[in-house]
Amino acid sequence: MGTLIRNALIINEGRSFKGSVWIDGKYISSVYEGDDLPAELLRDARIIDASGKWLLPGVIDDQVHFREPGLTSKGDIWSESRAAVAGGVTTYMDMPNTNPQTTTLEDLEWKFQRAAEMSIANYSFFFGGTNDNADLISRLDRKRVPGIKLFLGSSTGNMLVDKEDALRRFFGETDMLIAVHAEKEDIIRRNKAYYISMYGENPDISFHSKIRSAEACYASSSEAVALAKKLGTRLHLFHLSTEKELALLDRGPLNERKITGEACVHHLWFCDDDYKKFGNRIKWNPSIKTKSDRNALRDALNNNIISVVATDHAPHLLSEKEGSCLTAASGGPLVQHSLPAMLEMAADRIFTKEKVAEKMAHHPAELYGIDRRGYVREGYYADLVLIDPDKPVTVTKENILYKCGWSPFEGYTFRHSVYRTWVNGKEVYAEDGIVDESTGMEIRYK
Repeated sequence: MGTLIRNALIINEGRSFKGSVWIDGKYISSVYEGDDLPAELLRDARIIDASGKWLLPGVIDDQVHFREPGLTSKGDIWSESRAAVAGGVTTYMDMPNTNPQTTTLEDLEWKFQRAAEMSIANYSFFFGGTNDNADLISRLDRKRVPGIKLFLGSSTGNMLVDKEDALRRFFGETDMLIAVHAEKEDIIRRNKAYYISMYGENPDISFHSKIRSAEACYASSSEAVALAKKLGTRLHLFHLSTEKELALLDRGPLNERKITGEACVHHLWFCDDDYKKFGNRIKWNPSIKTKSDRNALRDALNNNIISVVATDHAPHLLSEKEGSCLTAASGGPLVQHSLPAMLEMAADRIFTKEKVAEKMAHHPAELYGIDRRGYVREGYYADLVLIDPDKPVTVTKENILYKCGWSPFEGYTFRHSVYRTWVNGKEVYAEDGIVDESTGMEIRYK
């Protein structure tokens, strides 16, 4: 017996219409517009009455840090994938800066095997580049790996790629997507020394965006783009945070762009005025910048200059978020609240609901060439999220599913709530609870 999601407002491919979706096994079997449904469906299906609710394709988050292996006090694949599906995120791509780092083929395979055992959401894993492992490029399976992640700013361990010969090999010896964290390390060091000399060894959080400055971001991003254009690389700039960087991105149809960019929810929501209220809880790298930068990112999303929206979900224990802007950990948990936050901004007419679906589901699927995901289409995997637009939810410690136990949104009341989530045709989340924990699949690329 299949499942019929009936009478939803389906938000998909730039339009919203009343309709129903028939799920048969892992796939969407049919999408019906209007009220005319085959009699056998009404007789045989498990029917979910979605009247008054919104049905969107499940969110594809192309940048998360689920902390496994080695950093599991903060989060792990099981805990963070539970939080993801509770927030309507049905697919994620995990970053390589774990312990050990995902910089060998053996450690990459370990992650795939672990996720097959533990992940509720669909999964994929970036391979991490270093100054010393470019020889492994040719052995990566493009059907399984979304791309190569390079840290062009400070990072943990040996993942800072700063040798010119290594960069040229990564940019020039593969047609795989190269995704980068771009901040110029020598500018950050110079800024850090200046502010320490002026304000002492422990400057407060308000100096974070001055140390990890817009200049540091643009200098690194522009160098990466120049090298990519010279060598014909597919380059994706993660978590853009400045207005100036937007000029570096290609325009035109997404499938023709070689230089693309991502905005993260926190850079679209917060600005540096918010450091006074939230302190270290909104300390990220790259840093939260000015209101002007935030508004430029919003405009770039609406004008299709920015290709995708993600989270850079990076949980830390609250004890690790204490200290000055130099000592507090950078990063925060977001996957459970990214879609509600984006729909909140849509309710404020910053974006449309259709734009949210495009940037969080359609475009990630297109950018990476994901097989049969990211849309409400017949024959596609049934990765779906049903939103209740009339049920507000306040973020509290009691309803947070992140292993780290906190959120920068604590105390905030979203106007919409996630009502149900399906992953590969199975309902995994329903009305405030996880109902199935065995559904995640490794995604494939065309």
